[in-house]
Amino acid sequence: MGSSLLSTLLLLLVGALLARLTATRLARWAVPAIVLELLVGFLLGNSVLPFSSIAPLAGLTELGVLTLFFMVGLEVRGGLLGSRPAAVLRTVLLSALTPLLAWWPLQQGFGLSTASTVLCVAVLSATGTGVTLRALGQASALNTPSGRLLVGVSVLDDLPAIALLTLAVALGAAPGATSPYPALLLPALALGLVLLSLPASSWWLRRYGPWRPGLLGVLLLLIGCSWIGEMGRLTSLLGALWGGVLLSRLAPMPEGSAEASDLRSNLALLSEVFLPLYFISVGMRIQAGTLLQPAAWALALSLLLLAIGCKLICALGISRQDQAAGIDRWVVVFGLIPRGLPGLVFASTALASGVITPAQFSALVLMVSCTTVLGLLLLGRRLAALASP
Repeated sequence: MGSSLLSTLLLLLVGALLARLTATRLARWAVPAIVLELLVGFLLGNSVLPFSSIAPLAGLTELGVLTLFFMVGLEVRGGLLGSRPAAVLRTVLLSALTPLLAWWPLQQGFGLSTASTVLCVAVLSATGTGVTLRALGQASALNTPSGRLLVGVSVLDDLPAIALLTLAVALGAAPGATSPYPALLLPALALGLVLLSLPASSWWLRRYGPWRPGLLGVLLLLIGCSWIGEMGRLTSLLGALWGGVLLSRLAPMPEGSAEASDLRSNLALLSEVFLPLYFISVGMRIQAGTLLQPAAWALALSLLLLAIGCKLICALGISRQDQAAGIDRWVVVFGLIPRGLPGLVFASTALASGVITPAQFSALVLMVSCTTVLGLLLLGRRLAALASP
């Protein structure tokens, strides 16, 4: 069994390496490694390595995702609003509310259940923060007015989307219950624990001072909070996000300090190692047969058009005063189009919870892949046009 597990892990790592090397050659076409890793996973899952064979590695593949959301939680503070808080809040509000317009067309046009519709709205609301930040960094645009506003919007954008994911999972689990109260009891207890932890962390700081955990302490907080979120049916993603917020309160670190740099380096290493394995595992879940169903492609096309339209409306959040301050509204809009990691995580979580069908999962993955490539391509060209004299 050990030999079989090692063979599986080796095959996954080789697949991830090939995807990364190919992505380097296709960089000018804005094809990120995430799309190629999905393709590698699809080919493996429908040939020599079915998804069921990597069940023992499921926890490891998710560690990279939880680490990334933990890092987002570390950044959730007032600084995200920057010098244009009104523009950030307006854009986040538009990004969160506009997808609700897709509710009726999706439910009536494709016969989706309430839980499935909420999940689709959550994916439409999300933003692929990781790929967007990487594109800004490569163009040296992170510290521009447009880049700073986009960072704030993309991070805060995922908070209402995670809440919708939590609601979709709860609704998907509720039909089997004879009463809604037992189904809501665990989420209510977990949410109460989250809310109580905020004043408790302030009390700890006053009583004992800042906490200085080692890497093991950080991992225990990350995994412990993720476990509470999963057991409380708030999803492990929300638990990981909560863990990051808690750490930023219990162990405040000055920006640019050696402690902060070491922590980010360690967390980034975990993400770099385990995220490719997660993307490959998502691709392995796509059943080849679902791609032969016209309904899956029709849903994917509809979701793609809705995904682009919802983010284009976010341009209304950038006023003339914001543009006069140096903010380019199209940099912000194009940077919000990629759904990236959050979209894939939401779809995988919903599939594992029985909220969506395999065909709907395939449609969501297709939409996420297309928006990621299209958004990065548009963002790269816009940044290049602004940089040219």
